[in-house]
Amino acid sequence: MAKTYLKRKIDEYLDLWKKDPNRRPLIVRGPRQVGKTESILHFAGASYQSIIYINFVEEPKYKLITEDGYKAEDIIRNISRIDPSKQFEPGQTLIFFDELQEYPEISTSLKFFKIDGRFDVICSGFLLGIHYRRIESNSVGYKTDYTMCSMDYEEFLWAKGYKRADVEDMLCHMRTLTPFNKVEMSVYSRLFLDYCILGGMPAVVREYIERDTFEGTLSIQRQLLHDYREDIRKYASGMDQARILNVFEQIPIQLAKDNKKFQISNVARGARFKDYRGCIEWLRDAGIIHICYCLNYPELPLRGNHDDTKYKIYFFDTGLFVAMLDDEAQEDLRANRNLNVYKGALYENIVGEALIKCGYDLYYYKKEDSTLEGDFFVRTRTNLVPVEVKAKGGTAKSLRTLIQSDRYPDIQYGLKLTAGNIGFDDNIYTFPYFCAYLLKEYIRSGKP
Repeated sequence: MAKTYLKRKIDEYLDLWKKDPNRRPLIVRGPRQVGKTESILHFAGASYQSIIYINFVEEPKYKLITEDGYKAEDIIRNISRIDPSKQFEPGQTLIFFDELQEYPEISTSLKFFKIDGRFDVICSGFLLGIHYRRIESNSVGYKTDYTMCSMDYEEFLWAKGYKRADVEDMLCHMRTLTPFNKVEMSVYSRLFLDYCILGGMPAVVREYIERDTFEGTLSIQRQLLHDYREDIRKYASGMDQARILNVFEQIPIQLAKDNKKFQISNVARGARFKDYRGCIEWLRDAGIIHICYCLNYPELPLRGNHDDTKYKIYFFDTGLFVAMLDDEAQEDLRANRNLNVYKGALYENIVGEALIKCGYDLYYYKKEDSTLEGDFFVRTRTNLVPVEVKAKGGTAKSLRTLIQSDRYPDIQYGLKLTAGNIGFDDNIYTFPYFCAYLLKEYIRSGKP
């Protein structure tokens, strides 16, 4: 039985790309198994008469197609020699080079396909951030990039049968500061906790949708984690493999602590920052982690105003972070929905993930020798906006200080995410956790 296609946000992007008369070859990058190939083939099947699908992992023989050079006609001729059944119809053909990480040299041909103009080209693969300089130098000015993530909460709601109108209604609640009713709070909060546990990897979400239970999802998540570990062993070079794996395994342990700042000294005995910096960047470029840097001072601009030796590390997909917890925590979380000691870590990770998927970079602030801190910071054109994640009840003391003190003129208001309902007090706008993925749309709309 054919598997159900899960609607994704890239679908609309690909349709708009196809309608652009000046479209350039497209490179879709992102971590493994986030749905890149499935979405591209779904789009291609509905948009082209002929699809030329080349997977450099499954059929390495296609690495020979550039033997005569990188011009479009030379590559097409060699593809036809390998497989004469492939049909190239000008204006009606998509050439899809998949698993680009196995043969990044093919990116040199994108310039020539753009100049040729007869065929559309999409490339896709994981670990492309690691090869990006090479790909960029080969195709600069002749390609468009799109980064695909695992499913966000809105896409998860689509998979559950909810529509865009439901999301618009949620956004309307935020814009008008109208609290959700009891039914809405109960349903959306429960679904959001399911999403936190599952994450947004399509194979995991599909299993959950088809079974209407968590059954089987943990084994899929653990297999994905195994695949990521194998990627590190396969693609990371030399002694860095062990260090990268050490960092990878340490993330959930360090996130569970009250001080979530990632400390290299805890990764291994005698570990030093300079020995591990490249390892952390490798994981970031592979799309496996997000780095949240500590601001030097809570003011604009954000870029360049941070200490690159102080940071927190979050998983790119919260479900995989959850899948790395010990068995007892897994059982308590899935059976009883009890977050236990991991509550703060889970909600910080999911909000960080939501902000990344909104298009923000991640920054936090911790004042030395003080309790003043901020979990995340985003910006508008004129304001710096602190975002606080409250895993427990209580006052937002640091958030109030940042807003009210004359020392921080760029901060006029703040956002707080909690398990509670919508509210407003002392220039703090409070929203339920499940609204995190809408924060950019909310701010962009002119609110507050």
